Amino acid sequence: MQQWLQQYRPDIEYVCPLLTPYPNHCATVLETIVEKSLEKEKNTYLIGSSMGGFWATYLAERYDLPAVLINPAVDAINLLPAYIDQPLQNYHTDDVYCLKSDDLTALSRYDTAVIHRHRNYWLFAQKGDETLDYRLAESKYQHCSQTIEPDGDHSFQNFDRFHSDVIRFFEDHYK
Repeated sequence: MQQWLQQYRPDIEYVCPLLTPYPNHCATVLETIVEKSLEKEKNTYLIGSSMGGFWATYLAERYDLPAVLINPAVDAINLLPAYIDQPLQNYHTDDVYCLKSDDLTALSRYDTAVIHRHRNYWLFAQKGDETLDYRLAESKYQHCSQTIEPDGDHSFQNFDRFHSDVIRFFEDHYK
């Protein structure tokens, strides 16, 4: 998405922070970024994949922002207990960290169990997601725009074919 925006929509600022696995710190970082953008009176758009979808949902509900969710984690609270007190490796940095039960408690404070701002969302899910059950997202975002595809995987194969449609969705939100 970043490369596409640089080439076709350089007027849109791309911000993609490296997030920690620790919920309170993560929420603070994301809220600060969103609030600074809103202070500048900028149209603010959210895109989140997996746990990023979890966070995008939290922010979309809190700040009434449009969000594109790609194979989002909708049941993180029930997925993560198996990882408590286990050494885990960050996918992007290779840093090793260990979640504690307090982290799960903190994460539950940011969980958006019920969606109220249906028009804010566009869900992308592929049935071949090897990590998450797409049906959970399909159900949670049932009153939202959805693109559900057969096969695929957790990365949502060939998402790049939707870049211009995603920007149109975001811009329509502010009309």
